Amino acid sequence: MSRLTERRKIADTGVAVSPLGLGTVKLGRDKAVKYPTGFKIPGDKEALNLLAVAWDLGINLIDTAPAYGNSETRLGQLLPQLPHDWVIATKAGEYFDPQTGESRYDFSPESITQSVENSLKQLNRDVLDIVLIHSDGNDREVIEQHAALDTLNTLKQRGLIRASGMSTKTVEGGLLALELSDLAMVMHNLEYQLEQAVLDKAAEKNKGIFIKKALGSGHLAHGSDNTDIVQANFDFIFREPAVSSVIIGTINPTHLEDNVAKAMNALKKA
Repeated sequence: MSRLTERRKIADTGVAVSPLGLGTVKLGRDKAVKYPTGFKIPGDKEALNLLAVAWDLGINLIDTAPAYGNSETRLGQLLPQLPHDWVIATKAGEYFDPQTGESRYDFSPESITQSVENSLKQLNRDVLDIVLIHSDGNDREVIEQHAALDTLNTLKQRGLIRASGMSTKTVEGGLLALELSDLAMVMHNLEYQLEQAVLDKAAEKNKGIFIKKALGSGHLAHGSDNTDIVQANFDFIFREPAVSSVIIGTINPTHLEDNVAKAMNALKKA
């Protein structure tokens, strides 16, 4: 089995992550998601197997969030059964209501602090490796008016967080996040390159970049001809020196193995 061995450092935080990370929204939420096909949330045995396969493939990064239903809670129960040196990235600011299938946002210092403290409990952690603000799209307002990144940095100073950042939706927000924190999570793929300036700035400032929706939440997984669109996107993304990790959301171990093989091909070419 091919295995990722490279680890990429996030700024000067001491946190180092595999070039692929496992997104876990599908472990905890199946409502109001934008995947091309429906899915069933896996049971504990299936989820545990998926996590074991991920580790064996060389993945040490798991991406979760309070907005991912009960993903954090399940990881807090499952990961102790696989006592490896996992790096967990979670988020704060967005909260999902499973009854209505809708999200609400609260970026106040009190809400962010409570979210971080709750994530610590849910994930059974003394310290959270990475916490990102889960933006609603109003990046500048979230950063400047609500001071959400300042709150994370205060929690970092308290020793509750090792690395802080923001999952942004605008170039302006990504650039501001890099000024005030350790990393930005941005969208970047062959069909969407509008946030290139954020990747360039991260490379210049030695900050981290997580790539979300590298395959358009599954919508880019199939090319219109014989092109291997997954390989082509990985080749494109991993040419960027700033990319710390690409987050892949899957509950299919075979799919995950295929992604790792293609990521390794891309990394060899980069």
